[in-house]
Amino acid sequence: MARTLQVTLPDGKLLRVPEGSSPYDVAREIGPGLAKAALAAEVDGELVDLHRTLEGDCDIRLLTERDPEALELLRHSTAHVLATAVRKHRPDAEIGFGPSIEEGFYYDFGVDEPFTPEDLEAFEEAMEEVIEADYPFERREVTKDEARELFHDDPLKLERLEEFDDDEVITVYQDGPFLDLCKGPHVPSTGHLGPYKLLSTAGAYWRGDERRQMLQRIYGTAFFSGKELRKHLNRLEEARKRDHRILGRELDLYTVDERVGSGLILWKPAGSIIRNEIEEYEKELILRHGYELVYTPHVMSERLFEQSGHLENFKENMFGAMEVEGARYRAKPMNCPGHICIYQAEQRSYRELPIRYAEFGTVYRYERSGVLHGMLRVRGFTQDDAHVFCTEEQVPSEIAALLDLVDEMLTTFGYPYTIELATRPEKAMGDPQVWEHAQDQLRGVLEERELAYTVDEGGGAFYGPKLDFKLIDAIGRKWQGPTVQLDFNLPDRFDIEFIGEDNERHRPVMLHRVLIGSMERFVGGLIEHYAGAFPLWLAPEQVRVLPISEQWVPEARAYVDQLRESGIRAHLKDRESLSYRIRDAELRKVPYMAVIGEREAKEGTVAVRKRGAGKKQEMLDRSAFLNRVIEEIETRAR
Repeated sequence: MARTLQVTLPDGKLLRVPEGSSPYDVAREIGPGLAKAALAAEVDGELVDLHRTLEGDCDIRLLTERDPEALELLRHSTAHVLATAVRKHRPDAEIGFGPSIEEGFYYDFGVDEPFTPEDLEAFEEAMEEVIEADYPFERREVTKDEARELFHDDPLKLERLEEFDDDEVITVYQDGPFLDLCKGPHVPSTGHLGPYKLLSTAGAYWRGDERRQMLQRIYGTAFFSGKELRKHLNRLEEARKRDHRILGRELDLYTVDERVGSGLILWKPAGSIIRNEIEEYEKELILRHGYELVYTPHVMSERLFEQSGHLENFKENMFGAMEVEGARYRAKPMNCPGHICIYQAEQRSYRELPIRYAEFGTVYRYERSGVLHGMLRVRGFTQDDAHVFCTEEQVPSEIAALLDLVDEMLTTFGYPYTIELATRPEKAMGDPQVWEHAQDQLRGVLEERELAYTVDEGGGAFYGPKLDFKLIDAIGRKWQGPTVQLDFNLPDRFDIEFIGEDNERHRPVMLHRVLIGSMERFVGGLIEHYAGAFPLWLAPEQVRVLPISEQWVPEARAYVDQLRESGIRAHLKDRESLSYRIRDAELRKVPYMAVIGEREAKEGTVAVRKRGAGKKQEMLDRSAFLNRVIEEIETRAR
């Protein structure tokens, strides 16, 4: 009798299939509809190709396009089809990496000449031919020597092969004429691929190392339906319109200057107003929540970062040391060591705890030039950093208070958000059991409050687990937002203490938290979230007063003075034609225009135009308009 395998389905149902069967055979056993829809399978927790031979009794889950992993699978396979097309037009192209990413995929190629828009069009046409050919994605296991022979003419692949052990099993995938070193899995064949679009090209260093050769990276995206692709492309177009680098220039918010240095932001007056309003709001908020403000130096002794573990775990992201009178100093990458020194400046009692220190502290981190991006990725930024020193018994209530603080802050700016629990990374300090305890405490507060969250396995900081809050902007994109980090390690490394009720020395727990994180990144994100149309309380120019003609300039100037006396950022514009000045105010996204002419001068009114209301205007008593503006600012209305 032929031997059979027992397969357990997600609903607990058992199937018997002949030895040598594949997940596809299991799907066919269940029904022809599933056999047609299946793309891959999860076998005993591992994603595998649909036609991979089953090696024994197993649990199996068949993947269709409705499963969350399916889109990543589709995009990875589409990246291989892109490489197939590039090799057709550029046979000499060296093949780098081609992974799926959050919103699509990319592939890196070593070529002599950069790709052009015309190249992308040609690649798309060739990709269509590969899809129509319906080539199967064929998996093969090879030895290291066999792989060397297969990729003898591709130096990038040969370098990658040297990282494998000599006896390690290596897999390659072939679709039609294209062979690639790849772990897989893939959809069954190129004919299973859905609508796709090549989006852009960019330079990318091999292995992310700026000392290595520059490759050409092609970005693309793919979906299972044309509707989803069109929706995504429309969102990309909207994102282009909201690009903070373009709007930041048009609204005169910030600049960069290579004489100052790459990744270092120069805040112009208009941008500085926005930054100051955010800082003042946050100061008011955190002081109300029991924080105390502190300040620490930009440069600190290197010994401090040795003690904190930053030199051991974060050195590649730190600027080099400078020597002063024989001692080594570094620009600080974090504020926490300075706050610890303030805590340790005097003996602490349990009666003082919790102690909450907050600082708008500028830090410096070495980011590679290839990843610098406007205000969103910089080398110097101001962090709204805070550290809470508390007893272990106080940890749950402090985490709960931080959840309230985060929610109030993000609600003010109009951001919905999600929460991720980031757990112990591979490179971590401290006892794994302590980590587990810390993770349980974070998880416990979330679950007690019945807050939805996901787990980011291995995403914690090197000194402790954390909660990451991801902001969802006006067009559905996610941004890194607040973090709350629970730290049992730095207190040990710095031997932090407090005197307990028993008159003995005890170790406090540290909580690290930011609300906006990087001020530069937060404001850059706000520019895109609001499309440059800041709510009144943040707008650099809140009211623009426009006299209809030169005759009414004195009347308009007097009203500007009245508005300014009430703390409103008002400006008079009396040059050029009225239509030009209105158009300019619209382009500058000024929230309110107050027009004054003969009627308004006689009646003590203003004709008010609100941003986004087109030509519609409202006649208001000047005091009534002033009060409306003041109320809108004070309530921080959006």
